[in-house]
Amino acid sequence: MLHRPIYLDCHATTPLDERVLEAMLPYFREQFGNPASSGHAYGWAAAAAVTQARETLAAAIHAEPEEMIFTSGATESNNLAIKGVAEAYFSQGRHLITLATEHRAVLDPCAYLESLGFEVTYLPVQADGRIDLEQLEAAIRPDTILVSVMAANNEIGVLHPLAAIGALCHRRNVLFHTDAAQAIGKVPLDVQAMQIDLLSLTAHKVYGPKGIGSLYVRRKQPRVQLAPQLHGGGQERGLRSGTLYPPQIVGFAKAIELAIAHQVTENQRIDTLRDRLWQALQAIDGIHLNGHPTHRLAGNLNVRVDGVDGQALLLGLQPVVAVSSGSACSSTTTAPSHVLTALGLSAPQAYASIRFGLGRFTTAAEIDQVAQHVTTTVRSLRQAVGQAV
Repeated sequence: MLHRPIYLDCHATTPLDERVLEAMLPYFREQFGNPASSGHAYGWAAAAAVTQARETLAAAIHAEPEEMIFTSGATESNNLAIKGVAEAYFSQGRHLITLATEHRAVLDPCAYLESLGFEVTYLPVQADGRIDLEQLEAAIRPDTILVSVMAANNEIGVLHPLAAIGALCHRRNVLFHTDAAQAIGKVPLDVQAMQIDLLSLTAHKVYGPKGIGSLYVRRKQPRVQLAPQLHGGGQERGLRSGTLYPPQIVGFAKAIELAIAHQVTENQRIDTLRDRLWQALQAIDGIHLNGHPTHRLAGNLNVRVDGVDGQALLLGLQPVVAVSSGSACSSTTTAPSHVLTALGLSAPQAYASIRFGLGRFTTAAEIDQVAQHVTTTVRSLRQAVGQAV
């Protein structure tokens, strides 16, 4: 049997938790009804499951159930939030603000809006990857309608001060959207306390199924208006037409329920493993941490190694550990990571960077094995080109 590598790419996706699968199974066969079928028991059962799931998701972020709109994932949620706001509020302004380090699911919709005549300000970040709040405030104009800043960066794990951003946006009467795909279940999220108006979620980053996500849309103080991007049957308050898929929705809710229930203890465990890995890797001469050392996800470790070809390092690591050099959504490009270059890294430094994503099923024994293999691989690569180990 082929030995599978140790999986440390949990920012790309996570394995489906067995408990999530167990919750989903009845809705593939026995409870297969359409939630919109209101004339019989099959539809009622499906609708009840969707209602319960919506309540679970809302409670996780301190929202109201009717404020949760089901989508196919965070990419669709981001598109609905950004393009939906732009279309609904274009008479009030055509300026948006985001960060240069955002996920492509935010940057590409913004670029699309620019092609339609909107203006987008792409703020730089500090050397540690965090937003400069003074720069954000200075960038807000009378015609600014939306600020979009992700909660946790998918490459370097950096956490942004959501409450401070939300307070600033509301003080200036600007809507605030955050892509929280990487943050949910890992850091506390409270849309009321943080004054978040739109928040994107996905299931597959927290041991749930792929293909299901949600967008929180604030209904009061202020009531956010959105132009739907999908038209059809009028599901999801008319904001996202399409037949709901109960197995995915039930799995999404179960995954969030488990993540929230164990958030504190799991963060402590993973943080300890991450620090153990980083401590072991510091035996490598010329290794550096990318991003803020403490304001980051517990399971994230993004490092670069001086004088080592990143692609060669990835290939050398593959038999033992599955990691990545950046976002899985843009791994087909040959360009250096836009996130790492935004930190001020050169192209060679960005190419020489590796992202470790620890998760629920990572063990201490695996961490020790990975650290040893990384050290050995770097030594071999350097010896091959005559460098010091």
